[in-house]
Amino acid sequence: MKIWQGYGSEHSANLVMIGHFKDVTTATKAKETIDRLSEQASEDFGAGDIETGGSTSRYTKAMMEVLETVKIYDVNPSELEQFVYDTHVHLKGDQIRITTDESDVAAFMKVLIDKGARVEVFCAHDYPDAAIDGEA
Repeated sequence: MKIWQGYGSEHSANLVMIGHFKDVTTATKAKETIDRLSEQASEDFGAGDIETGGSTSRYTKAMMEVLETVKIYDVNPSELEQFVYDTHVHLKGDQIRITTDESDVAAFMKVLIDKGARVEVFCAHDYPDAAIDGEA
Protein backbone atom coordinates (compact mmCIF):
# COMPACT_ATOMS: atom_id res chain seq x y z
CA MET A 1 0.00 0.00 0.00
CA LYS A 2 1.28 3.45 -0.94
CA ILE A 3 0.29 6.58 0.90
CA TRP A 4 0.69 9.80 -0.96
CA GLN A 5 0.91 13.03 0.93
CA GLY A 6 1.11 16.38 -0.75
CA TYR A 7 0.83 20.02 0.00
CA GLY A 8 -0.39 22.79 -2.22
CA SER A 9 0.11 26.49 -2.07
CA GLU A 10 -3.06 27.37 -3.96
CA HIS A 11 -5.04 30.02 -2.18
CA SER A 12 -8.35 31.17 -3.50
CA ALA A 13 -8.52 34.95 -3.24
CA ASN A 14 -12.33 35.01 -3.12
CA LEU A 15 -12.00 38.63 -4.12
CA VAL A 16 -14.92 41.04 -4.30
CA MET A 17 -14.62 44.35 -6.13
CA ILE A 18 -17.52 46.78 -6.03
CA GLY A 19 -17.72 49.85 -8.21
CA HIS A 20 -20.07 52.45 -6.74
CA PHE A 21 -21.34 54.88 -9.39
CA LYS A 22 -23.26 58.14 -9.08
CA ASP A 23 -26.17 56.75 -11.11
CA VAL A 24 -27.55 53.67 -12.85
CA THR A 25 -26.82 54.99 -16.35
CA THR A 26 -23.10 55.37 -15.65
CA ALA A 27 -22.93 51.94 -14.04
CA THR A 28 -24.70 50.40 -17.02
CA LYS A 29 -22.25 51.98 -19.47
CA ALA A 30 -19.31 50.74 -17.39
CA LYS A 31 -20.75 47.20 -17.39
CA GLU A 32 -21.16 47.38 -21.17
CA THR A 33 -17.50 48.45 -21.45
CA ILE A 34 -16.33 45.50 -19.34
CA ASP A 35 -18.51 43.13 -21.38
CA ARG A 36 -17.13 44.43 -24.67
CA LEU A 37 -13.51 44.20 -23.50
CA SER A 38 -14.16 40.68 -22.19
CA GLU A 39 -15.71 39.59 -25.49
CA GLN A 40 -12.79 40.89 -27.53
CA ALA A 41 -10.20 39.46 -25.15
CA SER A 42 -11.91 36.06 -25.38
CA GLU A 43 -11.82 36.27 -29.17
CA ASP A 44 -8.14 37.29 -29.20
CA PHE A 45 -7.01 34.63 -26.75
CA GLY A 46 -9.24 31.96 -28.29
CA ALA A 47 -7.84 32.63 -31.76
CA GLY A 48 -4.29 32.50 -30.42
CA ASP A 49 -3.69 36.12 -31.39
CA ILE A 50 -2.56 36.76 -27.83
CA GLU A 51 -0.75 34.27 -25.62
CA THR A 52 -1.62 33.77 -21.98
CA GLY A 53 0.90 34.40 -19.26
CA GLY A 54 0.94 38.18 -19.15
CA SER A 55 3.77 38.51 -21.64
CA THR A 56 1.69 40.27 -24.27
CA SER A 57 3.22 43.55 -25.35
CA ARG A 58 0.86 44.52 -28.17
CA TYR A 59 -2.83 44.97 -28.73
CA THR A 60 -4.56 43.25 -31.61
CA LYS A 61 -6.07 45.54 -34.24
CA ALA A 62 -9.56 44.52 -33.11
CA MET A 63 -8.74 45.25 -29.47
CA MET A 64 -7.36 48.68 -30.41
CA GLU A 65 -10.67 49.45 -32.10
CA VAL A 66 -12.62 48.35 -29.02
CA LEU A 67 -10.40 50.37 -26.68
CA GLU A 68 -10.88 53.46 -28.83
CA THR A 69 -14.65 52.91 -29.04
CA VAL A 70 -15.09 52.53 -25.27
CA LYS A 71 -12.50 55.24 -24.58
CA ILE A 72 -10.23 53.20 -22.33
CA TYR A 73 -6.59 54.18 -22.65
CA ASP A 74 -4.74 52.87 -19.62
CA VAL A 75 -5.22 49.09 -19.70
CA ASN A 76 -1.90 47.56 -20.71
CA PRO A 77 -1.71 44.73 -23.26
CA SER A 78 -0.35 42.40 -20.57
CA GLU A 79 -3.47 43.06 -18.44
CA LEU A 80 -5.95 41.98 -21.12
CA GLU A 81 -5.75 38.36 -19.98
CA GLN A 82 -7.63 39.39 -16.83
CA PHE A 83 -10.77 39.83 -18.93
CA VAL A 84 -10.79 36.09 -19.73
CA TYR A 85 -10.35 34.94 -16.12
CA ASP A 86 -13.20 33.15 -14.41
CA THR A 87 -14.77 36.36 -13.19
CA HIS A 88 -18.39 37.20 -12.49
CA VAL A 89 -19.55 40.74 -13.23
CA HIS A 90 -22.99 41.75 -11.98
CA LEU A 91 -24.80 45.04 -12.38
CA LYS A 92 -27.17 45.92 -9.55
CA GLY A 93 -28.58 49.42 -9.62
CA ASP A 94 -25.73 51.91 -9.47
CA GLN A 95 -23.16 49.25 -8.53
CA ILE A 96 -21.03 46.76 -10.39
CA ARG A 97 -19.96 43.78 -8.30
CA ILE A 98 -17.07 41.67 -9.58
CA THR A 99 -16.21 38.36 -7.92
CA THR A 100 -13.25 36.14 -8.72
CA ASP A 101 -10.69 33.80 -7.21
CA GLU A 102 -7.94 35.80 -8.90
CA SER A 103 -5.99 38.56 -7.18
CA ASP A 104 -4.72 40.24 -10.34
CA VAL A 105 -7.64 42.50 -11.23
CA ALA A 106 -5.97 45.81 -12.08
CA ALA A 107 -7.61 45.97 -15.51
CA PHE A 108 -11.10 45.82 -13.99
CA MET A 109 -10.17 48.44 -11.41
CA LYS A 110 -8.81 50.75 -14.10
CA VAL A 111 -12.04 50.48 -16.11
CA LEU A 112 -14.24 51.10 -13.06
CA ILE A 113 -12.22 54.14 -11.98
CA ASP A 114 -12.00 55.50 -15.50
CA LYS A 115 -15.78 55.26 -15.81
CA GLY A 116 -16.30 57.20 -12.58
CA ALA A 117 -16.62 54.60 -9.84
CA ARG A 118 -15.54 54.68 -6.24
CA VAL A 119 -13.99 51.22 -5.89
CA GLU A 120 -14.06 48.91 -2.89
CA VAL A 121 -11.94 45.72 -2.92
CA PHE A 122 -11.86 43.03 -0.25
CA CYS A 123 -11.49 39.31 0.37
CA ALA A 124 -14.80 37.63 1.13
CA HIS A 125 -12.93 35.18 3.41
CA ASP A 126 -12.12 38.08 5.73
CA TYR A 127 -15.35 40.05 5.31
CA PRO A 128 -18.10 37.49 4.70
CA ASP A 129 -20.88 39.79 5.89
CA ALA A 130 -19.93 42.42 3.31
CA ALA A 131 -19.94 39.77 0.59
CA ILE A 132 -23.37 38.37 1.41
CA ASP A 133 -25.06 40.47 -1.26
CA GLY A 134 -25.64 37.20 -3.11
CA GLU A 135 -22.67 37.30 -5.46
CA ALA A 136 -19.53 36.36 -3.51
